[in-house]
Amino acid sequence: MKIVIINSGSSSIKYQLISMPANEVICSGMIDRIGLETSNLTYVTDTTKLEENVPIANHKIGLEKIAQLLLDETVGVITSTAEIDAVGHRVVHGGSAFSNTVIITAAVKDKIRQLFELAPLHNPANLEGIIVAEAIFSGAKQVAVFDTAFHQTIPVVAHKYAIPNYLLTENKIRVYGFHGTSHKYVSENAIQYLKQNSLNKGSRIITIHLGNGCSMTAIKDGKSIDHTLGFGPMNGLIMGTRSGDLDQSVIFYLVNTLGYSLEAVNTMLQKQSGMLGLTGYSDLRDIEANAENGNADCQLALAMNAYRIKKYIGSYTAVLNGLDAIIFTAGIGENSSYIRKLVCTDMDYFGIKLDESKNEIRSKAIREINTEDSKTKILVIPTNEEIEIANQVFELLTT
Repeated sequence: MKIVIINSGSSSIKYQLISMPANEVICSGMIDRIGLETSNLTYVTDTTKLEENVPIANHKIGLEKIAQLLLDETVGVITSTAEIDAVGHRVVHGGSAFSNTVIITAAVKDKIRQLFELAPLHNPANLEGIIVAEAIFSGAKQVAVFDTAFHQTIPVVAHKYAIPNYLLTENKIRVYGFHGTSHKYVSENAIQYLKQNSLNKGSRIITIHLGNGCSMTAIKDGKSIDHTLGFGPMNGLIMGTRSGDLDQSVIFYLVNTLGYSLEAVNTMLQKQSGMLGLTGYSDLRDIEANAENGNADCQLALAMNAYRIKKYIGSYTAVLNGLDAIIFTAGIGENSSYIRKLVCTDMDYFGIKLDESKNEIRSKAIREINTEDSKTKILVIPTNEEIEIANQVFELLTT
């Protein structure tokens, strides 16, 4: 079974063509910095590696470009769209309607559309991917895998807000959690790694997903028990353009005293805050480069970013009643030795000791970057949400 996986993030598209059940990756690639002046495109097969810097204004254009490459007479890996059996789509917010992987119907698309307000940077891009894929791969099954599904195990003490009860029972306002496919994939790999290396069963771990969107999950015995993102994907950690945690009073002050409209506040907190609001840049590579050149705003923003992560490590260690390992993953978590060092410095109380030489090593494999005497393992695990999505799609269509 050939499955195309489309993973649309807020400013990126990751994609893979996977042969199942062998988990054989036929083709993979990514477009990032979507909507900026120049986007980066990669396209990789066994025989080809293309890298281009091209303007990609939006997700629709990006998806059409990916389809052209898959079908290209020279570098393509399929001769006809009829070869594709299924398309698996990452969908960020499933609300209370979806706790499992589903075949996409008109009703499913309508529900994803209804959830736009809760994930305005993601669900529209996810739906766009579905619509484009339906047109290109018209004979394939379209399947949605929801970020929120992994976090259905978060107990009520953690997922319920301290607001009137009817808002949960009638309106389903609660913590949903996001980046579920990534947290699930890396946590399962971490537990397997820890067992294979005779370290421990890895029952108390914290996964740290750092990209343009960021989140952390407390995972006990393989189950999500708390998570930094909530009803929508904008609280918790400082992100590329999202503010993360904010005193609600600030919103009322912006509206009632400074005269902002609610729409303007929403736009500010979703698209103009976070690292962009602090530095003028949303891409961490730009921020790190400017910090190294002495930019004080960028240096402070990076310190604030790491500080917020540290706070959640502390609180989640308390919730877990101990800590076996922390896992860094996703674009920033896997590639930024600078952020990992900031996070792990002065964390001896939690048994976290970073080996700075190991931290500088680049690898696509699971690796430890802690010192030999570190009580808590520090792991860098490349996420593969696409493989996780493919496994869920294959299971749905064959059982």
